[in-house]
Amino acid sequence: MTARIPATLALGLALWLPPPATAQTDANARLHAEISRSLHAYSRLTIFDDVAITVEQGVVTLTGKVTMPFKKDEVGSRVAAMDGVRELRNDIGILPLSIEDDELRKRLARAIYGNPAFHRYAAMPNPPIHILVEHGRVTLTGVVPTELDRTLARSLAAGHGERSVTCALETR
Repeated sequence: MTARIPATLALGLALWLPPPATAQTDANARLHAEISRSLHAYSRLTIFDDVAITVEQGVVTLTGKVTMPFKKDEVGSRVAAMDGVRELRNDIGILPLSIEDDELRKRLARAIYGNPAFHRYAAMPNPPIHILVEHGRVTLTGVVPTELDRTLARSLAAGHGERSVTCALETR
């Protein structure tokens, strides 16, 4: 009888404790991948938008910037409806409407994706280099495979009437 009490206590404690860190990490990674696939399928996100995803124990935080308010709302609704999302923090910023910024975005897209070194990216359904323009300030985000691609994209983004260029491209 006394042996049953510690076993019952241990079972109760095991059920009460959170899952092991590796199980939680796997669940976070699966949810992150599922959200990422969903956002890649969302056709209204373009190379002029950037959304980053963070998942921690079912709490999803969205950051980045989009060109239109409805994109923030639709992305948030899309993610909030997914299985496994306990809570959503939609911290996506909205880029200001500006004819000058829109024109600069187009010039930069032509300069980068029109370059022969980046033709392979331009043909992708979701090109990896995102061009954010806010009040003439340019930020390049996304992931490219080599440091050479990163450096070339940064170089191609300069000299088009921008105030500054920040290259936040990652290499993997």
